[in-house]
Amino acid sequence: MPEAALNVVLLRHTPEPEEVVAMAAKLCYSPSGVEELREKIEAKDQAAFVEKLTSIGHLSPIEHVTFTFGVEGISRACSHQLVRHRLASYSQQSQRYVKAEQFDYITPPSIKKDPALVREFEQCMAEAQANYTMVLKRLEELGYKGESGHQDARYLLPNAAETRIIMTMNARELLHFFRVRCCNRAQWEIREMAERMLGLVKGIAPTIFGKAGPGCLYTPCPEGKMTCGKIEDVRKKYGVKKLGSGGEGSGKIHFLTLAP
Repeated sequence: MPEAALNVVLLRHTPEPEEVVAMAAKLCYSPSGVEELREKIEAKDQAAFVEKLTSIGHLSPIEHVTFTFGVEGISRACSHQLVRHRLASYSQQSQRYVKAEQFDYITPPSIKKDPALVREFEQCMAEAQANYTMVLKRLEELGYKGESGHQDARYLLPNAAETRIIMTMNARELLHFFRVRCCNRAQWEIREMAERMLGLVKGIAPTIFGKAGPGCLYTPCPEGKMTCGKIEDVRKKYGVKKLGSGGEGSGKIHFLTLAP
């Protein structure tokens, strides 16, 4: 029963994503036919076009671009939060069809700080495995074999148990996902996963995701009274520079509001 390590892989994405967005947006404002769009949008113009879209809140063309991720080493506690983002597609490893012979698990950082607590936690995981194995064996003896036994024995598995998932989101939903899940107030596990996902898509679509991240980067903190109080540290982490209407040095930040 080893501890699982987070692994996030970008499996597939829309080819030439920023070109696709630019073509979709161009179609909205141009009499050009579909075949002409690619010729009229040169690579050097794509970034400026996409930036203009985001600045005016016209984000529907961004929905044409999708990204598919493979994620392993997250807990069931994390995946329960993840699937609340309903504008996405998910395929998750089933505890009904996959027997948890020696399930891996995730240990929260707060527990890792205390060696004695780590031992208690590991003992709890071992006991959960033993209880699962015992109940599953008894169910099989009663005639509940395969999935019919797995689906009831899984009630003994903890939220810490590792799961694996493949998910697909369009770029607009990803912007929203990063806005809420990269936030300091997001649960630590899904925040770490979101930050890794953001790092992967930025390399593919740097203009679309150039300003992606928690909601406080370019606007006042959306958490209001629940703010973490570390907005300057967060902006520094994401490389947000202070800019003023008169240029650098004014100490003000230009706020960009993205449509929800």
